[in-house]
Amino acid sequence: MTTVEEKPITTERSMSQVVTDTVRTFRGQVPECITAALVDMSTGMLLAVDTIDDQTADEQLDLLAAATFDLFQGRNVSIIRDVFAERNGKGDRQYFQEMLVNSDELVHLFLRSNRHQDLVAVIVCKRVSNIGMLFAQARVVMKQMDADFA
Repeated sequence: MTTVEEKPITTERSMSQVVTDTVRTFRGQVPECITAALVDMSTGMLLAVDTIDDQTADEQLDLLAAATFDLFQGRNVSIIRDVFAERNGKGDRQYFQEMLVNSDELVHLFLRSNRHQDLVAVIVCKRVSNIGMLFAQARVVMKQMDADFA
C-alpha cells in the first residue's frame, strides 16, 4: 500500500489582498485610529484606505496621498535626505523611515515599509491617542505586512 504525502495547505494572497488586509488591520489594532491608508511612493497613488469617517471625500484622500508623497520625496525633503544620507553613508535605503505630525485634533503617523521602501502607511488617529502605543501597534502591523509579502 502506498501512502500519499499530504502537503500543507497554503493560501497565497495577492499583493492587493495583503494591502487591503493591512489597512483594515491598522484600523482595527491601532488605538484611536480613524483612517489608515497605504501610499505607493513610486506613483504617489493611494493603494488602499480604511476609515470610520464615511464623510471623507475622495479629494481629502487624494490630498493625503499627495501630502505623504511630498513629506517623503518633496524637493526640499529630498535635498535634506540626500545630504544626511551622504554624511551617514546609508546607501540605497531611504533615509526617512517614520514621521509623526500633530494637528489640533489628530495625529498622523507615516511609516515606510522595510521590505518595500516605496510603500508608506499613513495612520490617522485622534489626538488623545497614546503616542507610544500608536508607534508600537503600527510597527507590529507593518512588520506583519512585510512578512506577508515574503
